[in-house]
Amino acid sequence: TTIWSVGSADGDPFAPGTASFMINYRVADLKALLQVLRSEGCNVLDKVEFGQFGWVLDPEGNKVELWEPPPGR
Repeated sequence: TTIWSVGSADGDPFAPGTASFMINYRVADLKALLQVLRSEGCNVLDKVEFGQFGWVLDPEGNKVELWEPPPGR
């Protein structure tokens, strides 16, 4: 599932990305995916929220959000 997010008045949720939008991907195993992305040299942000959200910066500096839904969803 792909979701496009737009800015909000509550700070800059896309920082440190350089775009005014963020792509969100629903993933099956966030921890494993982040590990693979790191091993391939991707710019994975250290911050993980709620154990279900992680972020990576693409080569153009855009922030990409990865979300692992709770079991059963």
